[in-house]
Amino acid sequence: MEPDRARDLLAAERERIERALADAARETPDEPGDLGSEELYQEEFDAGRAADLQEQLAALERAEARLADGSYGRSVVSGEPIPDARLEVLPTADRTVQEQDAA
Repeated sequence: MEPDRARDLLAAERERIERALADAARETPDEPGDLGSEELYQEEFDAGRAADLQEQLAALERAEARLADGSYGRSVVSGEPIPDARLEVLPTADRTVQEQDAA
């Protein structure tokens, strides 16, 4: 994959993640107070969502580091090329589909 295309994909992914994190922060109440079961479920769901977004942000930062060091687009496991089609769908991919399925 061309480095400029990779930069564009990673920038769009960063924007998506940061927007979702900002939205999640706005939805989180400042004071828990007395929560009913529905509110408690929503609070736990939101906490899980925020944790997932933090993991996605960490994966993005690792992908940006690989782009900077010239290893972006290659598996961190085998060094094999990751197909451009996979990177278009998942710009933070760090393994081939086969390696990911085996993990």
